[in-house]
Amino acid sequence: MTQQKIISEPNPSLKTLRDNKAQWNLPEFRRDGYKNLHKINRYGLLLRSDHVLKLQKNINHTIESIDLVKKMTDKRSFCSLIVGKDQEILLEKYANDFSEFQPQTIMSISKMYLNLFIGELVEQKKLNLNEKISFYLPNIGSGYANASIQDILNMNVDNLYTEDYTDPFSSSFAHESVGGWRLPDELDENENQEVFLNRIKSANEAATKNYSDFAKYKSANSDVIGILVEKISGISLREWLLKSVEAAGFEDALYMATDRAGMPWMSGGGCLITRDFLRMGLLFSRRGLGVLNRSIGSKNFINETINFSGPKYMALGKDNYVFYANQAMKSKDWIGHSGYGGQFLMINLKTNVVAGFFSVLETPSATDENYKIDMIQMLEEIVSRNY
Repeated sequence: MTQQKIISEPNPSLKTLRDNKAQWNLPEFRRDGYKNLHKINRYGLLLRSDHVLKLQKNINHTIESIDLVKKMTDKRSFCSLIVGKDQEILLEKYANDFSEFQPQTIMSISKMYLNLFIGELVEQKKLNLNEKISFYLPNIGSGYANASIQDILNMNVDNLYTEDYTDPFSSSFAHESVGGWRLPDELDENENQEVFLNRIKSANEAATKNYSDFAKYKSANSDVIGILVEKISGISLREWLLKSVEAAGFEDALYMATDRAGMPWMSGGGCLITRDFLRMGLLFSRRGLGVLNRSIGSKNFINETINFSGPKYMALGKDNYVFYANQAMKSKDWIGHSGYGGQFLMINLKTNVVAGFFSVLETPSATDENYKIDMIQMLEEIVSRNY
């Protein structure tokens, strides 16, 4: 009997096609890609809670009358907007092709979990943030060895890892194969997170100091912090995330991309439905207090984050900046984070109002600075009010 040839092809959605992007991240595929990334990535975790934080609708129609809300929810890019406080939903709005049951990538908003993990370790006095990272991670490469943990948390490190979304050959795109968002150049070269991070070099004789007033935003920083959390605590990132999910009381799941060995991709691997996106923010508004009196993180560390003097992240206008500290963006009374391609989660620590925005930019780079400014200012206006 003649042996039949088995025919296969590279997975189409993961194959790099043009502009050094995988198919799912090309503009014409991106909206579907964002909705299905929890199924597209090659490796991942699905974590669910045993108890669900109950939410009650108490719609405040004044929110929809805000000019920037009308402007941003009328755009083609819009997917969902949710606003809440305590256990009330104050606004919930979806695009026609989106629903309350639809997961979407939260991209870099995943980084905010590290604020909880590090805060808890600091409170337990297991970690000195002023210590060099190499004190705890002796195998880390020159790109991080001389940097303090605090500077890594604050995106205040300079090295050869680049994250410029307008440059398709930035390091951050090469990083995607580690987390299973694209196929590696050679199919058998499946590099794990720690190996990839340890190869990052400094630009000049192991110097990592950032001499700019602005943050040097690098997703690799967050994954280095993730490795640190595991090494210091002796607890896997999976268990840390599960603790967070069970405190937040998600009704659906946290879908988290991982590397091939199963290490969660903390810098951007998360996906959530819109209501669980709100629940994530509400966890921060309660300073880590969860359902069934569970807790994650540190109330003091969250409160200190808003007052910490981190580097500038971006300008919203003249003398109006968003800053970066402790794996969070912050300004005035709020902390939060943006996500590549059009997402933002914002928590006002004075009013305790939370707002989450999902959208998908279909520009070649998935970026638009004016759009981002409008998105942040819309959410800032929403969460600054008392309802």
